[in-house]
Amino acid sequence: MKKPFRRAGPDHSQTVRRWFQLLFLALNVWIAAEFYLFVRYYETGGQWGIAQRPPGVEGWLPIASLMNLKVWLHTGELPSIHPAGVFLLIAFLLISWLLRKSFCSWLCPVGTLSHYLAKLGRKLFRGNFTLPRWLDIPLRSLKYILMGLFLYVIAAMSVDQIRAFLGGPYGVVSDVKMLNFFRTLTLGGIMVLAFLAAASLFLENFWCRYLCPYGGLLGLLALLSPLKIKRDAVLCIDCGKCARACPSSLKVDQLITISSAECTGCMSCVASCPVENALYMSLAGRRKVPLWAMASGIAAIFLGCVAIAHWSGHWHTDLPEQLYMNLVPRANEFEHP
Repeated sequence: MKKPFRRAGPDHSQTVRRWFQLLFLALNVWIAAEFYLFVRYYETGGQWGIAQRPPGVEGWLPIASLMNLKVWLHTGELPSIHPAGVFLLIAFLLISWLLRKSFCSWLCPVGTLSHYLAKLGRKLFRGNFTLPRWLDIPLRSLKYILMGLFLYVIAAMSVDQIRAFLGGPYGVVSDVKMLNFFRTLTLGGIMVLAFLAAASLFLENFWCRYLCPYGGLLGLLALLSPLKIKRDAVLCIDCGKCARACPSSLKVDQLITISSAECTGCMSCVASCPVENALYMSLAGRRKVPLWAMASGIAAIFLGCVAIAHWSGHWHTDLPEQLYMNLVPRANEFEHP
């Protein structure tokens, strides 16, 4: 029997999440600008730019961070090259484990850009499209295949091989090579980025849903999260708004507990529900988790890991200036070993 329902009050989760997204996007833009000036300093022989390298750029080097994490776990010693990336990786892994895959929907700059592209698509085409299930499911497997390939390669490398790789010229300037890829985009690169942007107009979170190996790893870890979206079938009025709001196209209106690896903890479904307590984020299936706890948890884990990296002296990659002066201008000469 359905209970008399009470209309849900104002939901601020999406406003708070948007602020998190925009602030983290702004932080990444600032890091990118500072890193560009760092590269230009050494490309011009110290005549232009700044000599300080922003450690936050290592958040864009997840493969190197996974390699360093393996070395740390095997030896108890954290490598001196790109150590900040390890702490950022740990922060994102902890966020996904404890608070579902919320890094993707609350912090990831790519996820933020994808969201606004989908929003633009809804305005231009009066809605986004959803692929049929027989095509959607196989395509989602692509990110797990890519994830598996990266993990296999890292698992196959010995500690000594990882140290030699990251300590060699390619490993030292891998971040510079990443910047140079975008600075000198080829026609093929432009076409790929244009395709991903266009696809995101029609299919929400196209890259995140089908191709992001990082998201695949975080999603699998999120399966162990104590937080899950719960639906009260007695209070639910079967309006279907939650399913339509879900950016991952999950059948929220047909489930009691949403435990899918595709759930990003964005709480869009909860925000769309018109019935009080019919849909909510729960802790271990028992207690409703308030918005402030979700937001505070994400901020505390991220800032806490950064603070620990600073306190332990593992935030900066300290290399001789002459080494950067020699390697940075020649970054494109170094091929993957």
